[in-house]
Amino acid sequence: MTKKTSGNVTIVDVAREAGVSYTTVSRVLNNKENVKPETRERVLTAMTRLGYVVDQRARSLAGGHSQVIGLLVHDLGTSYIGLIIRGIEAELAPAQYDLLLYTTHRRKTKESVYVATLTRGLADGLLIVLPRNPGAYLETLRVSNFPYVLIDHRGVSEEISAVTAANWQGGYTATEYLIKLGHRRIGHITGSMDQGCARDRLEGYKAALADHGIPFDPELVQEGDFFQPAGYNGTRALLNLPDPPTAIFAANDVMAFGAMEAIRECNLRIPEDVSVMGFDDIPEASRVHPPLTTIQQPLEEMGRLATRMLLERLRDPAIGPRRVELPTRLIVRQSCQPPGRGNAQAGG
Repeated sequence: MTKKTSGNVTIVDVAREAGVSYTTVSRVLNNKENVKPETRERVLTAMTRLGYVVDQRARSLAGGHSQVIGLLVHDLGTSYIGLIIRGIEAELAPAQYDLLLYTTHRRKTKESVYVATLTRGLADGLLIVLPRNPGAYLETLRVSNFPYVLIDHRGVSEEISAVTAANWQGGYTATEYLIKLGHRRIGHITGSMDQGCARDRLEGYKAALADHGIPFDPELVQEGDFFQPAGYNGTRALLNLPDPPTAIFAANDVMAFGAMEAIRECNLRIPEDVSVMGFDDIPEASRVHPPLTTIQQPLEEMGRLATRMLLERLRDPAIGPRRVELPTRLIVRQSCQPPGRGNAQAGG
């Protein structure tokens, strides 16, 4: 038969090309099990030959399922996102769901636009990693009963499905470890303060200082954004203080890498002159020099668990919202030791 353009190839054309019924093609498209393997292969071959593209929106509007899960992330620049996606894909593949990824590039307005796009027939459910503007659309999702789960965000109420890590405890553990090594001047470079995980890590840092009788000093806190330049700039500012810190706790590993770069530029040694602590335990943390002591987030497990929760909701819409907090743990490597700056001085 004459090949049509993909825009006007229909399911009827595919059925005719494969020599099967319309119903059989529909079963293949919806991943039904009651289709013989050879028949399924014939239908898929016909789809490829004709250039047929599934209209997910039309299928959803027709009362079916798109078999697609939407994923909204702020960027793809670090292993943090990669580990979460690995966990998500591990759960979606056996469930025969595809993943549709949107990246906001940390622009808050894009979150609402992309959520609206994905929920209008493109996806059956939605996973949102580290949302920055959830208040703009979560109520709409709730009212429409659209299935979603937040990842690395507590949400704004108890009526929200979310998977988080123990960020407060992680911040506390990181700071307490440095205190027990003997540090009293501990700098902290925060993440983006519009995100709950950054605020929780800061509050954990403050609580550990208080519990060990160390006054909180605001000049030892530099606001960052989870990117490496913020770690570098924040560390330069801390090292130029009249009484600089002997240890720096960065709110993620990527900023800790920036801190290490700044320390070396100031002709200081890690950890002999300045100890460095990170957060996340991305793969690169064990490969920098010296290997980074950090707080491990179970990022892949967060992706897995959030996906399982979403798939359960898709199978049974009556399931209510659930919030889960996974533990963090200290990973000790070689970037921290008791304070001993000697005669080394920070460069300007």
